[in-house]
Amino acid sequence: MDKILDIIEIIAYEKGLQIDIVQNIVKNEILKLAKNSIDNDMNFVVDFDKKDKTIKLFYKVKVVDDNYEFSQDDTKRIIKISQARQSGDVVIGDEMLFELNIDNLDLNRNVIGNLLKDLENSIEKNIENQIFDNLKNNVEKIVNGMVVYIDPKSEDTIIEIDSIRARLPRKNRIKGEVFKIGQNVSCMLKKIYIDKKYGIQIELSRTAPKFLEELLKLEVPEIADGEVSIIKCSRIPGVRSKVAVLSNTPRVDPVGATVGVKGVRINAVSKKICGESIDCIEYSSVPEVFIANALSPAKITNVKIIDNKAIISLYSDQKPKAIGREGINIRLTSMLIGMELEIEDLGENPNALHIKEVEKQSNDIKESGKQLLESLFKS
Repeated sequence: MDKILDIIEIIAYEKGLQIDIVQNIVKNEILKLAKNSIDNDMNFVVDFDKKDKTIKLFYKVKVVDDNYEFSQDDTKRIIKISQARQSGDVVIGDEMLFELNIDNLDLNRNVIGNLLKDLENSIEKNIENQIFDNLKNNVEKIVNGMVVYIDPKSEDTIIEIDSIRARLPRKNRIKGEVFKIGQNVSCMLKKIYIDKKYGIQIELSRTAPKFLEELLKLEVPEIADGEVSIIKCSRIPGVRSKVAVLSNTPRVDPVGATVGVKGVRINAVSKKICGESIDCIEYSSVPEVFIANALSPAKITNVKIIDNKAIISLYSDQKPKAIGREGINIRLTSMLIGMELEIEDLGENPNALHIKEVEKQSNDIKESGKQLLESLFKS
């Protein structure tokens, strides 16, 4: 095995691995070969000669007293001190290395073929572990990849990320989304694990509330910098979502910062999730206030919390706003606060008639003023 270190450097470069990792893999494979070819009970050591760039094989023994009673298991792992001193100045307890000629290993064609196969498998497994370690740090983070396949039966989308194929299940895709081969897609890395048969398995999502939170973090500097925190998020993917935000500094308006000037920031995020409508709500540690904020645009008269249920009191004209189309507003609010909501209808707003009368008088004044101006111009 001349110039084995040169070969290791080439392998490390081609596979994108550190040299010491490949060296350890080669060492382990040589140790396995030595145990199989020479003796499984011997304690072998493999080392590299950096000067000659070759690999060397030793067997290691421990120096014991001459009166030491040998057992069947350790006869090949120890040496009596009288015998050991023939090779040098040693004391009881020392360990000695005796070099073996590595060329004497049984390196027939089959053995070499198996060695190369095992070496290749070990390197590929190490590469897989490195990729796994890198990706597992990105769980619940946004990853970008290219669509390489769409399963015609399950309609799952296969996305390639750093040469690893990940699966975006249909259930984790926003309703109505259609992807094309070669399209770049952003997703949240939901789950990653190693299957014994199929290797690294990655599940992606575009419907998780955390995906929306990460998109907002990318778009809103105040969130990325920690000046604004996202406390909680609830979603009906592709339809509507609610995000509760809190300012960590008095000078920043959490809702204003998240929405951006004329809604530019929130609209940019909405476009990335199929136009999903995003409501930004200021979080309050007072549950009653938080619930009232979350039910916006409805105006809530009173909130009472009993056990894990919130009773919402409001007038009839505010009820449709609180519930929302197809119950979306109240469902999202319930998901956001983690509590069951019950609406108590207080009936007609007593101030409603007065408000209508004031509006009528205002309209009458405008109409009479308009008629007066028209008569002046006609005359």
